[in-house]
Amino acid sequence: MKKWLVPLIVIAVFAFAIYGWAKGFYNTAIVHQEDAKTAWSNVESSYQRRNDLIGNLVKTVQGAADFEKSTLTEVIEARAKATQTTINPGDLTPENIAKFQEAQAGLSGALSRLLVSVERYPDLKTNKNFLELQSQLEGTENRINVARDRFNEAVNVYNKHIKQFPGNILAGIFNLEEMARYKADPGSEKAPDVDFKF
Repeated sequence: MKKWLVPLIVIAVFAFAIYGWAKGFYNTAIVHQEDAKTAWSNVESSYQRRNDLIGNLVKTVQGAADFEKSTLTEVIEARAKATQTTINPGDLTPENIAKFQEAQAGLSGALSRLLVSVERYPDLKTNKNFLELQSQLEGTENRINVARDRFNEAVNVYNKHIKQFPGNILAGIFNLEEMARYKADPGSEKAPDVDFKF
């Protein structure tokens, strides 16, 4: 074997090893990123289910002729705003997630006021459709929480993959950026005051 051939073979083996490592890192990052985007789609799907149920709930409540119109209007307007706020999974920035959360929080608040108002209407509280919708909404709120948790778990796997050394070097070369997590609504870390004076 010629002496000049040995260094070329070593360089070729080294280059092939670097290529294999970079390819494996990048492909794994893309898989993790796509898993996180799918998890985000599941979050949006859960919120869409809630929005659909709220539409049915509002129609059921509207049947109570003397029900407070302002409360219903708040729910209808908040639902419209929440359904207009969507995020492209390829653009999951902290700002976009915050806008989405804000719209959903507005709907949650209006819905809570609606459900509290229902307590003053005994006929509505015994309405089979209303009770079924209320139960489905409770289940959907749980689904939303699970979907948000799974999204954050998927984002965490991706973020750890691109931040750990030496992968972080390749992440910079491939322009792979950290993904934003879903955060709790501002103030939710404080327990609400409960007043049982009626």
